[in-house]
Amino acid sequence: MREILVVRVLQGRRTTALLWAAILIAVIALVDWHFEDNISFGFLYLFPMLVVGGCLTRWQIAGVATLCTGLTEAFDPFPWSMPVGISRIILTFAAFFGAGYYGFVAGRSRRLTNQHLGEIEREVELRRKTEEQLEFLISSSPATIFTLDADGKVLLANAAAHRLLHVEKGKLQGQPISQFFPALASVPSSQDESPRFHTEMECRGRRQDGEMFLAHVWFSTYHTKSGPRLAAVVFDLSEELRDRAEFNLQQILTGSKVLVGALCHEIRNVCGAILVVHSKLARDERLALDEDFGALGTLVQGLERMAGLELRQTTQPVAESVDIRSALEELRIVVEPSFHESEMTVHWEIPESLPRVWADRQTLLQAFLNITKNSQRALEGHDQRELIVRACFDGNVVAVRFIDTGPGVSHPEQLFEPFQPGALASGLGLYLSRTFVRAFQGDIDFEPQATGCCFAIILALASAQQPGVAGGT
Repeated sequence: MREILVVRVLQGRRTTALLWAAILIAVIALVDWHFEDNISFGFLYLFPMLVVGGCLTRWQIAGVATLCTGLTEAFDPFPWSMPVGISRIILTFAAFFGAGYYGFVAGRSRRLTNQHLGEIEREVELRRKTEEQLEFLISSSPATIFTLDADGKVLLANAAAHRLLHVEKGKLQGQPISQFFPALASVPSSQDESPRFHTEMECRGRRQDGEMFLAHVWFSTYHTKSGPRLAAVVFDLSEELRDRAEFNLQQILTGSKVLVGALCHEIRNVCGAILVVHSKLARDERLALDEDFGALGTLVQGLERMAGLELRQTTQPVAESVDIRSALEELRIVVEPSFHESEMTVHWEIPESLPRVWADRQTLLQAFLNITKNSQRALEGHDQRELIVRACFDGNVVAVRFIDTGPGVSHPEQLFEPFQPGALASGLGLYLSRTFVRAFQGDIDFEPQATGCCFAIILALASAQQPGVAGGT
């Protein structure tokens, strides 16, 4: 709309200017015709030529200059002669055309200047709006965002940065970043010839009150006319670190309890066998009267009672409704890079829709991860290195199968026993994984294959389970 108005104004000005130029030409011609003395008013045509020069094209200016030249010669009081008249006509036309062309060039320059000025104003307005949007985006972002100069001092920082570092609003600018993130202070400045950084890192951060926290930093370096700069986005990972540590501790405690329970079970079996032998030997009257033999029996019985007190898991897995497809996608993110680095192929056969299962998500992921790592170790050194992860809905359960092309299992009956001989790791992985999965009414089975190995994790549907029985063993 604004451009249309400008065009209309310019068109109106052009019409008005041409009208005034025509009036001036007519007045000058009338005055030149009226005064017959030896006075020529032809030079006055220069003024209307200047006016029309800003409104007409070159050929149109030449036409108006020809008209003014003709009027000048028609009302000129001096006699016209052939040699002088021709040169006078040429000079008169050149003067009028030159004046008109000067107006043409001046008008074009003015239009170009106005056009350029309008473009600059539009660019300034667009930049102002963009800066306002960026400023709003940065200031309202929950992520900590700041920029640094070549000396490692804060240039700009949003409100989240002040909250994260416990600094009063507006007091972070100008402070050295080394007192908050020492690792960022060691990043070299980006010079014209030096390589620029676009990367991420985890480092320790320090708030203004001295509190330490774990930070995940995405940063990039760049160069401006004012010197090198560094822009960073920071997230506080303290909560994630605490959750990770608590989960690892819970897993260690749970695994230790299961391990101690397994050892107690084996000790109780041995004690039972010893008591059987002791009972047979007690039939001998000479041994029955021996105090040392009686003390031995008492010790064995006491050891059996101690072994019978198998530790119960005080921390049970918290089962809940789990999206099995989402859990497998998370597993894919974790394991695929290591398989690709080992030049192994993983095929994921997961239907688009699967019912939700009843499980503890983290424990289930640990079981998935343990089986995939076992398959990865088994595939090393083989020509065909493939793993198939296949999920399917089978009746009232969801089965997730891990099928590899490895050498297979020589003694499948010992797979789920603790401390199995010949294990590549501790020999507890499958034993603990099966125990954990059974805690939320699931199971892990070994399915014999012609070649390779197949483990199936069977999970109950979430709709078929109740929270009250989910934690049982």
